Amino acid sequence: MYQDDPALPAAGPRAQGGDMTTSELTDRLALAEDLVLTRMGYGTMQLAGPGVMGPPRDRDEAVAVLREAVERGVTHIDTSDYYGPFVVNEIVREALHPYPEDLRIVTKVGCRRGEDGSWNLDTSPAELVREVHENLERLGLDALDVVNLRVSDNHEESLAGAFGALADLREQGLIRHLGVSNVSPAQLAEARTVGPVVCVQNHYNLVHRTDDALVDHCAAEGIAYTSFFPLGGFSPLQSDTLAAVATRVGASPQQTALAWLLQRSPTMLLIPGTSSRAHLRENLAAADLVLPPEAVAELDEIG
Repeated sequence: MYQDDPALPAAGPRAQGGDMTTSELTDRLALAEDLVLTRMGYGTMQLAGPGVMGPPRDRDEAVAVLREAVERGVTHIDTSDYYGPFVVNEIVREALHPYPEDLRIVTKVGCRRGEDGSWNLDTSPAELVREVHENLERLGLDALDVVNLRVSDNHEESLAGAFGALADLREQGLIRHLGVSNVSPAQLAEARTVGPVVCVQNHYNLVHRTDDALVDHCAAEGIAYTSFFPLGGFSPLQSDTLAAVATRVGASPQQTALAWLLQRSPTMLLIPGTSSRAHLRENLAAADLVLPPEAVAELDEIG
């Protein structure tokens, strides 16, 4: 089984004295010598049109959001060629290429969008190879920093063949690091027998806590856990307890929910998305918010 290099530095401590700002995000997670990510990242899904299909309503604003995220210190951009489809990666390239030296782009493969907006999972080796090459072309890269294998909701299904196809592309130099998405603990373990896994990207937030044990396992193994839909996704988080705690700590409910996630695990990464610069600034400000123990305990009870 592949294991992470124990010599790599662990996640830095959460800021306690206000030394982390949204202009210089200092809380980073080192997963490899060439893979150091700000724990507060940015997810691009909302840069597409309604239903994650077609172009954005305001392309200039989409470009501006990406540029401001990077200007404010974000080094972790999460994207996929099936957002749009294709549209979002084209915007990422327009906004950020040539990419800053410390910027790392994480993408996903294993899905095709239908003309009706359907999400059609396909993890056949031929399809994965095609999607990797399409991501490379649209992003204007010679190698992808991280590729996550997105699998179906059938957690009894083996992912060894699909992950092996990506591992082969890693050996060829087209991918630097591999991750998995929407997986069970057993599927993560299986993937790690095939190749090194630097990150898991699963549905997890203050309310959706099915992965509590997996979050802890990833932290113990030095694997990043990236929460998708950290604010609820298509069903925004709603909780009277969250609202009350947010009022007490002087933050918005969304910022409070993000701060709880950052304090939940030292290897937690966040990729909240938005198509608005104002909302981006609100999200990034959550990196400065340190919740007191009594607030954390109260929020823990929500899940």
